[in-house]
Amino acid sequence: MKALHQTPSDDRMKREARLLKEGRKKYIRELNKQLLQLRHWTEDAEPEDASETARRFYRIVHTLKGSAPMFGFARIGALAENLVEHWEWTQDEEAVASPEARARLRRCSQASLALVLELELEIDTIARELEPDEQQGQLQRTLTPPQGERLLVIDDDDVLRAYLVRRLKLDGYEVDEAADVSSAQRLIRERSYDLISLDLMMHPDSGYELFEFLKEDPNLKLVPLIVLSGRSDVYDKVRCFYLGADDYVVKPFQYEELAARIYSLLKRTQMFEQMAFRDPLTGVYNRRYFDHQIQVELQRVARYPGTISMVFIDIDRFKSINDTYGHPIGDLVLQGLAHLLQANLRATDLIARFGGEEFVVVLPGTSAADAKKTIEGILRLTHQGPVAQNEGQSFHITFSAGVSEWQPDLTLSEWIRRADDAMYEAKQNGRNRVMLYTGDAAGTETDAAARKTVLIADDDNILRSILMAKLKHLPIDFKEAADGEEAYLELLGSPVDLCILDGVMPHLDGYGVLERMRERGTRPPHTKVLVLSGRSREEDTSRGMQLGANAYMHKPFSMVELELKVKELLELS
Repeated sequence: MKALHQTPSDDRMKREARLLKEGRKKYIRELNKQLLQLRHWTEDAEPEDASETARRFYRIVHTLKGSAPMFGFARIGALAENLVEHWEWTQDEEAVASPEARARLRRCSQASLALVLELELEIDTIARELEPDEQQGQLQRTLTPPQGERLLVIDDDDVLRAYLVRRLKLDGYEVDEAADVSSAQRLIRERSYDLISLDLMMHPDSGYELFEFLKEDPNLKLVPLIVLSGRSDVYDKVRCFYLGADDYVVKPFQYEELAARIYSLLKRTQMFEQMAFRDPLTGVYNRRYFDHQIQVELQRVARYPGTISMVFIDIDRFKSINDTYGHPIGDLVLQGLAHLLQANLRATDLIARFGGEEFVVVLPGTSAADAKKTIEGILRLTHQGPVAQNEGQSFHITFSAGVSEWQPDLTLSEWIRRADDAMYEAKQNGRNRVMLYTGDAAGTETDAAARKTVLIADDDNILRSILMAKLKHLPIDFKEAADGEEAYLELLGSPVDLCILDGVMPHLDGYGVLERMRERGTRPPHTKVLVLSGRSREEDTSRGMQLGANAYMHKPFSMVELELKVKELLELS
């Protein structure tokens, strides 16, 4: 009989466990409110009061660092500790009051975004673990509400489909529905979806028919797909996962479980996109996302013909900013221009950092003339004020831009090349301007007699490939050499108009090539030499010029400045 009775200590332990559980639930609910604030601050590049925002951010994460482990949330405490390290400077009154505070807040916000996203996922996971037996409505209060995500429900069961659509709409989603594969394909062509749920066993076509359709479109490959099926056969599950499904739910199922799976997939996809497709420095999209999304835009234009224009933007004399003030200031300038572009372009316009100081903008539904006016308006804003400030010093820039409108007979690479050519023409015409591609840009001649021969001598085969890819639109024929001895023999052979010569190579370095030609009198009289070197010492520059180099550039260098130098030496401009 003794085993049937609970001792006072047992009662107390159960009461304490219950209180701890309730306390953990309450803590997570309050933490979600603070997390919304942290997320807002990381995405707000220009808060009204930078100093106070920075202090408040520190106070929240510092409190999390100490309190979360007390409730058994060690992972939250560890993430908070990492955030505290980013914001420790806010405890220095001089640092907070300095003119650099706003720029520093911007940098810390960028660095903190990934950690805040991890916190969101961790808190969502804990919320589901704490309340497995609660109704979804109660659980949903601990989660960030949907932000207008559009879902597509594909199922030939009219009753189930109507139920799912109604419940998902009540949860805040925008929802479309299809009763068969052909209707689903039509909707997918017309609209963009954040997640698709697919019934596997439908008539007349099964859900498997849709997998091939989704795989053909590069944009649809990234859309989360949940399979709903009345079959629990492991073969079906494995086949669906191999075909690209992200989740598999067996009927009958509880709506609360499906809703949690949908929410989790959407949050995870959002975090992955943020980390994989955003440039971590500027917050705009990166080259990887651009390469993917431009295909989507062109497919849309193919279905619904209309205008679309591309703009290449390059900061003028950016290398001198890095050389004079250092790369941290260069980073602030890049962030400032990115913010200026985001603030003055439409949400439907695509902005990506293409590399270095170069940005690309795609404007759907916009002619080249209208795109030029838009970008010229942003260029005028750079004349009116600084794009960055640091310790009381303001940094002003201008940029050069080229605009090209899409034509149906163009390849993507040709369209990109045209915008790039127009940007280089803007550079050649004095910088600080926006130019349309007209087909008359310098360096487009195809007359074989006007072509030049360039020898690229560098032991880095990747750099040789990059240089040739960047210069290939010029009237140039290329030769390559992987070391100094090979370069020397090439220069003695067939005529070379320009030799781009690496200063440091095996067997015989670039300086050795120049010295040997001077000593032996074998330097071709019409050949010009551009020396590239990773060493920036003054004596190296002087040595190269004394040995007969026509120009000298330090690595890393701007591809824009390199092309301008090549055109100058070959007299193409």
